[in-house]
Amino acid sequence: MAEKKAKPQEPAGYCTTAVLANLFDITSQWVGELTKNGILRKHDTEVGPRYNVVEATRAYVKHLREKAAGRGDKDDTVAEKEAQKLAAEVRIKEAKAEYTELELQELQGQMHRSEDVEKMTQQLIYTIRGMMIALPGRLAVDVAGVDDAAEASVIIRREVNAILDELSNFKYDPDAYAQLVRERQKWTVGDEDVQ
Repeated sequence: MAEKKAKPQEPAGYCTTAVLANLFDITSQWVGELTKNGILRKHDTEVGPRYNVVEATRAYVKHLREKAAGRGDKDDTVAEKEAQKLAAEVRIKEAKAEYTELELQELQGQMHRSEDVEKMTQQLIYTIRGMMIALPGRLAVDVAGVDDAAEASVIIRREVNAILDELSNFKYDPDAYAQLVRERQKWTVGDEDVQ
């Protein structure tokens, strides 16, 4: 009968990958990654490669401290990229929320787009331009019929004041802006505008 060889004992202070993973509460694969990245180190023993428990614990604690302080190793690039991705997603969501808020303000008439203000201002300018172009024709007969420059001045002043009075009645019209929004958004159902 052949004698069974005695299984060699684990050296004191050393352990396997599985035991170290259990001690650190991480996976064996993560212990392998930490070893591959030079954070943990295996030692050759009579029973094969093993980790020195004290050395490995100190190295892992140092690694965690550095990581917490922002000086991690290559593994941190994954966490960094994930953090950057999350930050980008937050910025996108904030931008969408801001856009939605601006759109709501526009729909409520509390804010107007620059192109709408430009269009309304152009309409006002065209109105003023039309009044100014019509002024000589409106004044020609009246001014031609007077002999005195002072009397011509009074007639001209009266017509200019009439134009200014007419322009002073120009008021902000929220419905006009709302109509521009509806036209730009093409909000129509059948022949009726959506309100």
